[in-house]
Amino acid sequence: MTTKRWVMLGLGVNAHTSVTVGISGLPLIMPDIQSYFGVSLPVAGIICNAPGIGILFSLVLWGVLADRRGEKLVLGLGVGAGAVLFAAVTLVTDIWAVVVLLALAGAAGSAALVGGGRIVLRWFDPPERGVAMGIRQVSFTLGMAIAAFVLPPISRAHGITGVLVLCAVIALVAAVLAVAFLAEPPHAVSDAGPASTVSPYRQPALWRVHAAAALHVAPQFVVSTYGVACLVTVYGWDGVGAGQLFGVAAVAGAAVRILVGRWSDRTGLRMAPLRLLATGSAVVMALLTLGEFTESWLGPAMLALAAVITVAGNGLAYLSAGELAGPGWAGRVLGTHNTIQNSVALAVTPVAGLLITGPGYWAGFAAGLACTLVSLPIIPTRGERHASAEEGVPS
Repeated sequence: MTTKRWVMLGLGVNAHTSVTVGISGLPLIMPDIQSYFGVSLPVAGIICNAPGIGILFSLVLWGVLADRRGEKLVLGLGVGAGAVLFAAVTLVTDIWAVVVLLALAGAAGSAALVGGGRIVLRWFDPPERGVAMGIRQVSFTLGMAIAAFVLPPISRAHGITGVLVLCAVIALVAAVLAVAFLAEPPHAVSDAGPASTVSPYRQPALWRVHAAAALHVAPQFVVSTYGVACLVTVYGWDGVGAGQLFGVAAVAGAAVRILVGRWSDRTGLRMAPLRLLATGSAVVMALLTLGEFTESWLGPAMLALAAVITVAGNGLAYLSAGELAGPGWAGRVLGTHNTIQNSVALAVTPVAGLLITGPGYWAGFAAGLACTLVSLPIIPTRGERHASAEEGVPS
């Protein structure tokens, strides 16, 4: 089991990484999408984040299916269907059809978000889950790094069609690998126990974890959605160079997530580290807002740093939600967790776009800062238990 569990984790990481390129990487070529479709910046933002619309309505359903049938079916069916739908986008030109198909691709591919999380909870014991979940969460930053380095030059050389074909191919390969090699754990992890019929939502801490994580989405999506466009329009950067900056930031973010997971395992805490990270994120977002308001060098520097720190604590909140849920509810709770986050992301994208087209980029980043500050008293650190305790983590 020692080696096999890492193989299972790798398959989950690969699936999530592959769908992330298409689901979350499109904002990195937003200037090209805006030009290709001839739309305004807010509309381009909706197109780029259309997969999030599908994610919003599908994650809980994938969670229920994963709880009942396991990760192999969920990853193979969902990621494979996502590949087909990304390819289908190349056959349409109407904006509404593009948005609908991208939304459906997001709905299908979001299976990887739930399935990968359950692999950690089912194959790893609590004292190891921080690192395991940190590695699992690297799938997002790794997918974004691949997207940052690959999508802009592919878009320049082969257009939006080339980008969508690439997204389809890598998702299809990940689906095939999941179906071929994913397996069930040979025995339950130490704290699994029988599946509970009592809803974990009787715990106020779970609601607070959901709420804090949702608020942290705001700065993350403002930075990831409009960061490249900001560098291009405000500072005159080349689109490929701006994408590469975010690629480097994504690689750094991957390393930080693993270190944060290790920190969490060593301290036995999830929420106390998350609050410290949120405090750091608030400082960075404040400096970013100042840098954009003055259009100084501080802007690009803080954009790169914000791309790292705003996602650093995602794994801690996600893991905490899963541990509070227990084995019988993990899929549904993790699906709900990501659904709430994506609801906020869908609201943030157009609102931030309107703020940016009005007062300027600084206003969009200031909104992200405000959400981070609001999250600080919500994070449930009081009475937090050791992660290896028999019952949950926060209280």
